[in-house]
Amino acid sequence: MPSHAPNRPLCRDCDGFATAAITTGIRHANGTRATLRVTCPSCKGTGHRLSSAFARTGR
Repeated sequence: MPSHAPNRPLCRDCDGFATAAITTGIRHANGTRATLRVTCPSCKGTGHRLSSAFARTGR
C-alpha cells in the first residue's frame, strides 16, 4: 500500500528539522550535559513554510 507525501512543503532553511539541541560543554551536578534548544527563525519551529498566498495576504 503506497503512502502519500505530506502536502505542506518543508522549510527551505531547516529542511524540516526545526529544533536543534546544542551542547554548551558544561555539565550539571548530576553529570548530564547542559543544552540549548534553538528553533528555526524562518518557520518558527514548525518545520514547514507558509504558502506564498498566506504570506502575501498577511493571514
